[in-house]
Amino acid sequence: MNAPTLAELTAKGEKPEVLFWVGCAGSYDDRYKRVTKAFVKILNAVGVKFAVLGTEETCTGDPARRAGNEFLFQMQAMNNIQVLNGYGVQKIVTACPHCFNTLKNEYPELGGNYEVIHHATFLQQLINDGKIKMKEGSDFKGKKITYHDSCYLGRANNIYEAPREVLQTLDADLVEMKRCRTTGLCCGAGGAQMFKDAEKGKKEINIERAEEALSTGATIIASACPFCMTMLTDGVKNKEREADVKVKDLAELIAEAQGL
Repeated sequence: MNAPTLAELTAKGEKPEVLFWVGCAGSYDDRYKRVTKAFVKILNAVGVKFAVLGTEETCTGDPARRAGNEFLFQMQAMNNIQVLNGYGVQKIVTACPHCFNTLKNEYPELGGNYEVIHHATFLQQLINDGKIKMKEGSDFKGKKITYHDSCYLGRANNIYEAPREVLQTLDADLVEMKRCRTTGLCCGAGGAQMFKDAEKGKKEINIERAEEALSTGATIIASACPFCMTMLTDGVKNKEREADVKVKDLAELIAEAQGL
């Protein structure tokens, strides 16, 4: 994998177009590492000059703030801002809506002002600019795909069309769940719920959401968030449908369609 660190490029006197913020899931979660690799393959294939922070990247502090530990959030945020500002970073792309929301909307109040783009929007821009060209007779032609809106991408940042436009380039049959866009249902992991046991109730939220996705008849559930991917995958497994229904990230789908 060709993913230079910002320190390596700086030592050579070079500057990347964008900093790819990998995030905790993209670095450590075995499933989401595949999304990181797919996105890096795309960036290399289209010739985008990028860098990662490597060991200098730490958690944005999103889970700490959502769980109510404001002190820890500010410690983590200030540490990251110091590193980013030290390198003069201006443009950041990330495959995690939680990182995206925190870097874009919450870092400015602490002195971290950057142009932050989610990878769904970045992929859409690459497609619109003609840098990603789909070959004829895609493997996804005619396949049913349903897209799950991440809360931090959709309701929090009003990004609904970019991921759908990316999926439409696959020449697949995009089918919507009853609850989508502004009325989309949370996967059940946001607000640091990912890291705690669920409260008592009739049904787990991710099971409810997986049922909605499966009811569309789609064979691929597309997501653009590590939390959503985990919750939906667990929901599909709960229904014993993992053999015929796959949960995949936008970057994985585009990389597959490109034969990367």
